Amino acid sequence: MPKLKTRKAAAKRFRATGSGKIVRRKAFKNHLLQHKSSARKRRLSQMEIVNERDEQNVRFMLPYL
Repeated sequence: MPKLKTRKAAAKRFRATGSGKIVRRKAFKNHLLQHKSSARKRRLSQMEIVNERDEQNVRFMLPYL
């Protein structure tokens, strides 16, 4: 059986927690930050658990996660 390839774009965006869940960064924190409130920017800085409906796709892209 050949080794499976990791999707490198996905490897840069997702990682696993200790319990095996997959986490991601939140969107909308790259630019145009001056009109966003501090509370909003702080909330966007936190990691988010990947939705269960998307998790199967992410695990397919990252076979060794």
